[in-house]
Amino acid sequence: MIRQTVGKLLMALLVMPVAIACRETPSESVSQEQTAVSEAQSLNAVATFLPMYWFTKAVAGDKAQVTVLIPPGAEVHEYQAKPEDVTAIATADILIKNGLGLEEFLEDTVTNAGNSDLKQIDASVGIQTVEEISPVMNPLKETHAAHGEHHHDTAAEHHDEHHHHHVHEGGNPHVWLDPVLAKQQVENIRDGLIAADPENQAIYEANAADYIQKLDQLNAEFQQQLKQYPNCTFITFHDAYPYLAQRYGLQQVAVVSIPETNLSPKEVQTTVEAVENYNVKAILGEPGVDNKLLETLSQDLNLTLYAIDPLVSGPLEPQHYFTAMKSNLQTLETACK
Repeated sequence: MIRQTVGKLLMALLVMPVAIACRETPSESVSQEQTAVSEAQSLNAVATFLPMYWFTKAVAGDKAQVTVLIPPGAEVHEYQAKPEDVTAIATADILIKNGLGLEEFLEDTVTNAGNSDLKQIDASVGIQTVEEISPVMNPLKETHAAHGEHHHDTAAEHHDEHHHHHVHEGGNPHVWLDPVLAKQQVENIRDGLIAADPENQAIYEANAADYIQKLDQLNAEFQQQLKQYPNCTFITFHDAYPYLAQRYGLQQVAVVSIPETNLSPKEVQTTVEAVENYNVKAILGEPGVDNKLLETLSQDLNLTLYAIDPLVSGPLEPQHYFTAMKSNLQTLETACK
């Protein structure tokens, strides 16, 4: 009798895990199916470069798989598309771009991708732009004209300026560096995501509202900190900060339109003339650009060289926008004192 009882218990113990396993398998299968369905339903969004990625990821949350085309830290102005970029766009639902002629590689890349279902979001739609510096519109020439002086370009000078001035169609594209215009870009991205995926409208609106609130707070900080330095003038070697300067009553004097590893003799001369003609407080370089010449130049001109961030490098974390911009605020405040 005891042996029979023990035998039954052993049989029961052997059967139980099988039964339990049989009960767990369907739930695991359902979970896997739900995950697959969830991934299939989420949007596949491709952003051109880092700020567009930050803004899109902040608004989309977990409702979209967001990737970035241009690797953080790469030169955006002269980026050349790679085969993997064509593949990414070919399989994307949405492409988010800054626009204003910044992503010059994009038109041919989209054509080569052949994605007839691709929706594009131009984050800069409706933004009032300013013109970039160019050979025919140089702030120093305006100063010379105001003093009755005439500047005659030689053929060599014209060639030099043509080489070093990279003018985009549609105006200066660096709108993301102004928190107020960045807010407008976030709104454009929000509206584009809603149009593509109306079922998640409430989520996109809530996520955008949270990010926009932080942009409003950032704008208030810039206003509060910089209002004590009206018309503070700084020299840059990248025409990236006119919106930031205009927003907060500062003056940017840009020597070249895009970052240059080496300055030409004419550009050095232009920098010296800028210091002579303006009440310049500081020279601003950028991380990732060889600043040895700028350091020497700033010492010769008795000006301090500071680093300002154009926000094209950093982690894939939407909140880093605020970290980097607050660092820029601190730089500007220190430079303008």
